[in-house]
Amino acid sequence: MLRDIALTLFIAGLLPFILARAWVGVLVWTWIGLMNPHRLTFGFARDFPFALIVAVVTLIAILISSERKQRFPLTPVTATLLAFMLWMSVTTLFALYPDQAWTQWYKVMKIQLMVFVTMLVMQSRERIQWMVWVTVASLAFYGVKGGLYTLRGGGTGMVIGPPGSFIEGNTEISLAITIVVPLMMYLMSTNHRRWVRFGLGLAVALCAVAVIGSYSRGGLLAILAMGGLLWLKSRKKAGITLILIAVTPLVLLLMPGQWYERMATIQTYEQDTSAMGRINSWRFAINLANDRPLTGGGFDAFQKDAFQRWAPDPNDFHDSHSIWFQVLGMHGYAGLAIYLLLWWLTWRCANDIIRTCKTRPDLRWAGDLAAMIQVALVGFWVGGSFLGLAYFDLPYILLALLVLTKRVVTAEVAKISVQPMSTSVANALSAGIASHEK
Repeated sequence: MLRDIALTLFIAGLLPFILARAWVGVLVWTWIGLMNPHRLTFGFARDFPFALIVAVVTLIAILISSERKQRFPLTPVTATLLAFMLWMSVTTLFALYPDQAWTQWYKVMKIQLMVFVTMLVMQSRERIQWMVWVTVASLAFYGVKGGLYTLRGGGTGMVIGPPGSFIEGNTEISLAITIVVPLMMYLMSTNHRRWVRFGLGLAVALCAVAVIGSYSRGGLLAILAMGGLLWLKSRKKAGITLILIAVTPLVLLLMPGQWYERMATIQTYEQDTSAMGRINSWRFAINLANDRPLTGGGFDAFQKDAFQRWAPDPNDFHDSHSIWFQVLGMHGYAGLAIYLLLWWLTWRCANDIIRTCKTRPDLRWAGDLAAMIQVALVGFWVGGSFLGLAYFDLPYILLALLVLTKRVVTAEVAKISVQPMSTSVANALSAGIASHEK
């Protein structure tokens, strides 16, 4: 009960600050949405709608704020995200299970609304930096905690996330931890305080241990796929190499035989009932989308009685277990096309930032951030291929960070291009006045 009271008083104490500064509300909403601190309580606060209250107060703060209103960044990425939201609304109208679909639609749209609010009010380097810190801290908490738990128990226990959240399961929490590791590397590269860099490096190592200690095969594949790209993209290759050399042998020696047995099933998936259940679920999504190519089955279409009609094995019922097949089954081929386009445009947005910042030392931070977000997205796409996390907050927060960063970079480049033009105009006027006087 003390946790419930402390958390409630803490969030209530933040509300006046949110009313004064809407961007603080975005940070608090991000923290609640990613870390789920209320799920770590045991009383009335466990199911209290903290995120909704913070979101409402943030929207009020935007309306009453005297701060100059920023223009919303209308870009190909944001336009496609809006199109995806609209298409999910259309598929909900034709959902197989309307009651469940509208409930899920409400949850997803609340998240997307705040993603758009984020892109509206966080348009400065300082606020982007705060956003990265809050995102990292929210999930690194579980990474550090899980890493210590794995080391202390010799890898015999399984790392799991906060109950009742997107990241409750072992595979879900491992993917979330994996995704924030590149953001931690970005913070290490841009911070000049040695103790901060040391702390972040230690946290990265413990997060890697936590991913292994989650016993998640998808998490292992995600961190392996991400690790190579992280090394290529990072300017701190020596630091990454040292962390890998120090951590990998230690963890591999620490983990018990049951961990190796579970990881070995990646190569023998045909003999693993869990893996075959995933494949059955993916084929269900394909069959459903073939019958309903435009709208799919709507939110929460992965139901037992639907499996009776469209699954190859109607008695082997599973969740979607893949972001790609989740979107395909729920929103049809049209929805999947929009979803793929969204992430392709997001990747291009990051490439544009990196290319623009190559010759600008003052914008190197933006190029580094874009590169590390690309690494994080690879982790999400690989790990998400085995998880139904298509609507999880974190990847959309990464998307918002890229849109915001590009907005800041574009504004900075425009300043430089206007300055020489103004100078040349002034010189021409001076020359004209001088010749006239002669």
